[in-house]
Amino acid sequence: MSNPVVTQPAAGSYGTNVQTGQWSTGLCSCFSDLLVCAIGCCCPFALSCYTAHKYGENCCLGCLPGGPTAMRTHMRLTYGIEGTIINDALMTFCCGTCEVCRMAREIRIRNGEV
Repeated sequence: MSNPVVTQPAAGSYGTNVQTGQWSTGLCSCFSDLLVCAIGCCCPFALSCYTAHKYGENCCLGCLPGGPTAMRTHMRLTYGIEGTIINDALMTFCCGTCEVCRMAREIRIRNGEV
């Protein structure tokens, strides 16, 4: 009896399979997805919860201290995006709302929603 071979998906093999090593949009590219921009401007915590939920995490992760940093680090590693943990922490601390908007756009682009 032979064992079947199981192939696991590689990093970056989700959605549109963007494998450039970079984010699909820039930090200040909010107007490329007006829905995300509007939610991010009006209620950033709601966008953080939405982003965590769409990424498959508990929606509370987006509102916990350090949650967006953890989510950004995991997302970057999953999608094969270059960067460091310190960069993740600085981006979410200094540019929190813009960074959550970019993470939401990334998920929407990779899931083919935009």
